[in-house]
Amino acid sequence: MVIDDSSTIRRSAEIFLTQAGYQVILAEDGFDALAKINDQQPALIFCDILMPRLDGYQTCALIKKSAKFHSTPVLMLSSKDGLFDRARGAMVGSAAYLTKPFTKDSLLAAVREHTAAASA
Repeated sequence: MVIDDSSTIRRSAEIFLTQAGYQVILAEDGFDALAKINDQQPALIFCDILMPRLDGYQTCALIKKSAKFHSTPVLMLSSKDGLFDRARGAMVGSAAYLTKPFTKDSLLAAVREHTAAASA
C-alpha cells in the first residue's frame, strides 16, 4: 500500500511496484488508508509523513495499535531527512524511513527487505 497525498508520488510508486510484480493499493491520506487496510490487508505499507487531516506519524501509530496489523511493516516516506523525523518515525513503529524522491531501486530494495523479514 502506498499512502501519499501527492498523485505524482503515488503514481511513481505504483508503476515501480507493479512492474516488479507487486499488487498495489493506493490511498490519498491516512483516513483513506485506514478505510482500505481492513479490506485489502496489505503486506507492506509506505506512508508519507506530511499529509492533510491525518499525518503519517498518526497513521502509522494507529496501524501499529491494531492487533490485526501490528506486525505489518510501515515504511515512512518523506522529503524531510532530519534525525528528529527519523526518530519520530521509529517511535510510532515504522520499520524504515525512505526519503523522497526515491528511486525505483531504493523502493524495491525496501520492499524486498521488509517482505522477506515479514515472511521469515
